[in-house]
Amino acid sequence: MKVQECVVSDKVVSADGDDPSLWDGIVVPSDVKERLLHHSLLALRVRPVLPFAATALHGLCTLYGPPGTGKTTLAMGLPAELAPFIGGRRVRRIEVNPHGLMSAEHGQSQQRVHELLADHVPALASDGTPTVVVLDEVESMAVARSAASLAANPADVHRATDAVLTALDHNAVRYPHLLFVATSNFTSALDEAFLSRTDAAIHVPLPGADALQLIIRQTLEALGELTPALRDLAASPRLAEVAAHAEGLDGRRARKVVFEALCQRLEAVLDPGQLTEFDLTAAARAAVQATRESRSSVEDAEEDSDVAA
Repeated sequence: MKVQECVVSDKVVSADGDDPSLWDGIVVPSDVKERLLHHSLLALRVRPVLPFAATALHGLCTLYGPPGTGKTTLAMGLPAELAPFIGGRRVRRIEVNPHGLMSAEHGQSQQRVHELLADHVPALASDGTPTVVVLDEVESMAVARSAASLAANPADVHRATDAVLTALDHNAVRYPHLLFVATSNFTSALDEAFLSRTDAAIHVPLPGADALQLIIRQTLEALGELTPALRDLAASPRLAEVAAHAEGLDGRRARKVVFEALCQRLEAVLDPGQLTEFDLTAAARAAVQATRESRSSVEDAEEDSDVAA
């Protein structure tokens, strides 16, 4: 894969023209969105007018937490939220798939990482438009060097991580209009020097009962556009009970509970208006049980791996 192909999207969004559903559709504690927006806005306002030596701001925010909690979607929705506060009311969004950067060929990963982050991305933003660069699952390119396995070509792992750090330092000084938002499912896999360069590390937790209830209600309301009867179910006070049975699920999984509930009975598939709170509760219980079993299997596999090492 060529470095250019690692950029999966390059788009300028405006304060008036972008769909706000990316940001508004994610249910997280309000302070998560506030911290991400405030840190990002402050970085874009301060870094162009003050030297890096005075601020030590790298223009890097890291969103971390379990899969399915909305980290990537929040990062993608950030430019539209920033745009109203930016001169020109326009913010570019560049999405990077870092997995394509890593190469089995000796020394190639370091070269490709540097070319992408220090050369190609700044070139895409060379017009000076404030730019949010989304680095999804950044642990694939900023691996914790202290934990790198000897069997995984640690020399190249170190070089690739070094290239990320060098690029961040380079961009922090030369391109203050660039803001990187990285996402990670587990910070233990991230290099300490990368984390030290993060201006704000923001935890995106699993949703609690109230958030789960809102997520399920939103999903039912959306389906209500096709089946109006589901709007009544979305307003049911018994959704609180459904949400209580769904605790432990991530937001993505919670939305899928509604569709799993529909699929339990052919009548509900043919007529979604037949869906009941009992269907939702049964689907939520089954999803939680499946999630627990999956996590247990992963933990057992990790323990076996540690013993073998």
